Amino acid sequence: MGEGHDHGQQIMRAGEKHRGRLWAAFALLVAFMLVEAVAAWLTGSLALLSDAGHMFTDVLGIGMALAAITAASKASHDGQRTFGLYRMEVLAALANAVLLFGVAIYVLVEAVRRFSAPHEVLAGPMLVVAVAGLVANIAAFFLLRSGSEESLNVRGAYLEVLGDLFTSVGVIVAAGIIALTDWWYADPIIAVAVGLFILPRTYKLGRAAVRVLVQAAPPHLDVAQVRDALAAVDGVADVHDLHVWTLTSGMEVASAHLILARDSDLAGVLAASRQVLHDRFSIEHATLQAEPQGADGVCDASGW
Repeated sequence: MGEGHDHGQQIMRAGEKHRGRLWAAFALLVAFMLVEAVAAWLTGSLALLSDAGHMFTDVLGIGMALAAITAASKASHDGQRTFGLYRMEVLAALANAVLLFGVAIYVLVEAVRRFSAPHEVLAGPMLVVAVAGLVANIAAFFLLRSGSEESLNVRGAYLEVLGDLFTSVGVIVAAGIIALTDWWYADPIIAVAVGLFILPRTYKLGRAAVRVLVQAAPPHLDVAQVRDALAAVDGVADVHDLHVWTLTSGMEVASAHLILARDSDLAGVLAASRQVLHDRFSIEHATLQAEPQGADGVCDASGW
């Protein structure tokens, strides 16, 4: 099982190698978030305010990703935390989803209010700040893209930046319309579009985090196929008490009880079973309990 126990360290190192890019994106977005918030107050633009709020969740998401990486690194030396603090990034992703949902609802409610009483907006400053925000989001997008495939939390921050990139384009469009036509409704319309754009991504991120926290089987794995693959290993008569779940991003874990066929080689069965889990399902960490035939009454199956 030695190779499986090293996988957690690989996951932690995968997050740590993106730490510098995360810090760069964090600093960049903090600066432009403050600029957008001040500009939204000065120009009276709800669309710009929604973009600033969305950028705030970007900043918070990246900050939580950094905190999770640091916490996981420190926890690896604590003997009482046998799995480290890998779930920290999942908790951070869930909190991020909740905050995104709150921002979206606020923007939608405020936009509805403005439809009945549209506010005058200073289109010139709004346009300049929106363009600057777009540039900042493009830079953050490229900084986070490489890490988005390796970490759920980095992926959450990456998706937020991607969404904010499109909302910045929307704010630019609204500023252009207002500058050319004085049609103030463009501002709340874009704000509604931003809110509706945030909600589905929030749901997807939150659902992924909740699946991990409730220890559901990974969506890309069919538990029945895992069971059949283990049962087909030479020397395995039956498989029961099989559990497959995700510990953190990219780290699937499994446990199972294997009923051994008579005269089977214990070491060979365990090695072959681990190899099947690794090769077919990319499960690096597995706890396998081998039992002789007739041990059904001794080994009580759990009710999980």
